[in-house]
Amino acid sequence: MSGHFVSSDRDTPMLMSPSLQDWLPANHLARLIVETVERLDLRAIEDSYAGRGERAYRPKMLVALLLYGYATGVFSSRKLERSCSDSIAFRFISANTSPDHDTIADFRRRILPDLPGIFLQVLLVAKELGVLTVGQISLDGSKIKASASKHRALSYRYAGKLRARLRREIARLMKLAEVAESERDPQVDIPQEITRREMLISKIDEARAKIEEREALRHAEVRAKHAERLAQRKEQQRQGKKPKGPRPRLPKLRVEPTAQVNLTDEESRIMPTADSFMQGYNAQAGVSNGSQFVVYADVTQDTNDKQQLVPAVIGLQALPETLGTCRDLIADAGYCSEANAQACEAAGVTPYLSMNRQKHHGWLDAQLRKPDFQPCPSPAERMAFRLQTSDGRELYAKRKSTVEPFFGIAKSARGSGRFSCAVWGRSAGSGIWCARPTTSSTCMPSSRRVQKPEHQHKKWAARGRPD
Repeated sequence: MSGHFVSSDRDTPMLMSPSLQDWLPANHLARLIVETVERLDLRAIEDSYAGRGERAYRPKMLVALLLYGYATGVFSSRKLERSCSDSIAFRFISANTSPDHDTIADFRRRILPDLPGIFLQVLLVAKELGVLTVGQISLDGSKIKASASKHRALSYRYAGKLRARLRREIARLMKLAEVAESERDPQVDIPQEITRREMLISKIDEARAKIEEREALRHAEVRAKHAERLAQRKEQQRQGKKPKGPRPRLPKLRVEPTAQVNLTDEESRIMPTADSFMQGYNAQAGVSNGSQFVVYADVTQDTNDKQQLVPAVIGLQALPETLGTCRDLIADAGYCSEANAQACEAAGVTPYLSMNRQKHHGWLDAQLRKPDFQPCPSPAERMAFRLQTSDGRELYAKRKSTVEPFFGIAKSARGSGRFSCAVWGRSAGSGIWCARPTTSSTCMPSSRRVQKPEHQHKKWAARGRPD
């Protein structure tokens, strides 16, 4: 008995020309990105073209192509070129054209400085459509690998030892050259070996000079902080108050032997991770609790998150007034300090910074603990009391379902855990990182929410734990 199958005819030509609009469903992500990019003002990019030579691809088409690539985990310019032929969604975005990888790579480098502005325009479009609310922001950071190996990092101490060893080898080669003059067929190309070692010494000297330049900046910061402490102490004495603690002493300033520089990407740093170390950057993101839009993004070289809260507050305050203002800022214990709590209150932002790392299965103790209110609380004490209330605990708990899923999706699902080989340096990394939250702002609220499985709800209900 023969089967009843659907025909697979690939040879008969179509009577009517196919329409691009028939290729994708109405609610496809590619359509959303194209419609969003068409709303953007890219005249600054368009005006940068001279208008000579062959006709160029529309900047809006290439921007949509890059954003959809970031949203689906396709970053390489060669993969984007191939997808414009293989993928229906990419062919829809490129209007059935095939830009080559050189065009895509050159355009990406060309618009890197404009990506933060594109990121902001996407937020304005979202606000205009009524899907963005800026009031409660969850802030977090994650380590992103640089396009460089940590084994290419060179410390100041080891660079000095390596330079001395190379100079000794050059001296030995010079002595060997005197002996080799009498030989017809020397076994070693002595001039080439000497030239290679001299080039290595030159690179090592450049690396040591960069380390010394960084250390000079660090020394200037230490002197500035010491002068500030002395000024505060003198002001207390002038007011008749007894200064606390001994007189601040300026530490001995020197180039730290362990200070390092990476020979591939000098702006990257050694970053500690949960189980090891890696060469990379510290990527920051602020996500709106109400709409799950990424409203703040930055890439830093600091391993500690405590120094990133004040720049985040400044960045959130710099957003246009039409987007709204940040009222509450939620972050984990890595951002908690008395200075950060005071800076938030001075900016008119209510901080919810965890005072310590939360223990596993400690939600019952938090429910039974009574808030401890101080009569004359400092900003940190007010924040601690706020976090002990039921409203504070409920607001802080939203951080786990807003900013943490963004990093999980960006790094695991979309493959954004490492900057591409074409992205070297913090400035280029910041531009690329702003492009990735742009795609997350476009698609996370509608189709990228992390849902708890049904069996997890039943398990928590049996334990008496709220969702």
